[in-house]
Amino acid sequence: MGIEFADIILIVLVFCSRIIDVSIGTIRVIFLSKGFKHLASTLGFFEVFIWIVVVSKLMGDEPNFFVYIAYAGGFAAGNFVGMMIEEKISIGKVLVRIIIQKNPDKLIKRLIKSDYPLTISNGFGRDGEVKMIFSVVNKKELKKILNIVTKFNPKAFYSVEDVRYANSSRVSPEKKAIKRFIRKHK
Repeated sequence: MGIEFADIILIVLVFCSRIIDVSIGTIRVIFLSKGFKHLASTLGFFEVFIWIVVVSKLMGDEPNFFVYIAYAGGFAAGNFVGMMIEEKISIGKVLVRIIIQKNPDKLIKRLIKSDYPLTISNGFGRDGEVKMIFSVVNKKELKKILNIVTKFNPKAFYSVEDVRYANSSRVSPEKKAIKRFIRKHK
């Protein structure tokens, strides 16, 4: 008993359908967490519609191990594809938190020159005094700001977290005030 052409078509369709519906589901959850309720609801409709069509086809046919593998494989691939899509569309804002123990001036000056909104604070960590830099940026800017951090202070600790809401009216940073702060706190 071999695999017939119709079986191969079914396996491919199930696999591709699962990639599509799970990718939609991944994006839907991301949109929901960002507050895009209407778009998330619309995506939810298509996600469930595809899922029901695929599952009803699986329930109606005689058991086929390869179709089940395609179903599971499509789920796994759909998660991966959904996350890749999310990275490409880069929706929302992130908080970049940078903690520097030594030589923060070059990095701070470069971030100011690059026009990133900054809040700078003194702190104390396990190994002594530190400078803490906070910046809320569009997710699309994340790679650029992290490249600056690693270039100008490769030993800096940084963390990134999603921001659901942030005040969208950007107040232009007062560069003179930041420079005075840096001179005062050297």
